[in-house]
Amino acid sequence: MSIAGNLKLHSDPHIALEMISILHQMHPMAECTLDFDSAWELLLGGIIGAQCTDERVNMILPLFRERFPTIEDCSTADIGEIESVIKSCGIYRNKAKAIKESATMIINEFDGRVPDNEENLLKLPGVGRKIANLVMSDYYGQPAIVVDTHCGRISRLLGLTGNENPVKIEKDLQLLLPREEWISWGHLMVAHGRSICQARCRKCGICRLKKICSYGSQIKLERKDKEDSNDQECY
Repeated sequence: MSIAGNLKLHSDPHIALEMISILHQMHPMAECTLDFDSAWELLLGGIIGAQCTDERVNMILPLFRERFPTIEDCSTADIGEIESVIKSCGIYRNKAKAIKESATMIINEFDGRVPDNEENLLKLPGVGRKIANLVMSDYYGQPAIVVDTHCGRISRLLGLTGNENPVKIEKDLQLLLPREEWISWGHLMVAHGRSICQARCRKCGICRLKKICSYGSQIKLERKDKEDSNDQECY
C-alpha cells in the first residue's frame, strides 16, 4: 500500500492520546538521539545533521568541540578548517558557511548566547523550523514539535496528518497532541521509525499501534495473531 493512498485521518484527540500511551510503553527510553552539552552544540548538531544520520553527527561533534571549543572560536575560524572537520557529513560547504555565520551572529547580535525563541533562532543562517524547534524543546524545554523525516512519515501513516509540508504537519499535530507531549512526540517517532515503522520495512504485524493506525488497520495480515509472533514481515 502506498503511503500516499487514501488513509483515514483521525480528528479525535483521544485517539492521539491512546497512540501516545502505547508509544511510551513501546519506547520508554525514547529521547533526543543527538549528543550535546550546550545549546550551541545542539544547534551545531541540527545544522550538521541535515541529510545525515545522528550517528554520524555524534561522531563529528567531539572532533568539532576539540577543534573549536567555543562559539567565538567558530566565528573567527577559517571556513576551510570548519569544512575539514565536518566533511564526512555531506553538503559540508553549505553547512560550514551556516555554522560560521550563525556563530558570528550569535556573538554580535545575541551576546554570545544561542537564542531561546523561535523568532531569533530563525534569523540564524542554516536554521529552519526543525532546528529551531529542536533547540527550543530539547535544550530550553519549551513545547515544540520537531518534524523530521520520521515524524512526518509516521504521523501520516498513523492518520494524524494528510500533509507533506513540515510546517503544515506541525500545525496538524499541534491540534491533536497535548502540549506536554509535543517534545516527546518527536523522540517517540524516531524510536518507532528505527525499530518498527522503518521506511523500507514497516513491521505492522508486531506493532501495537496497528489497530488504530490508519495504515496498519487497512492492511490484511496473513495471520490473526501475528502481533504475538516473532514474524517481522514488511508491509
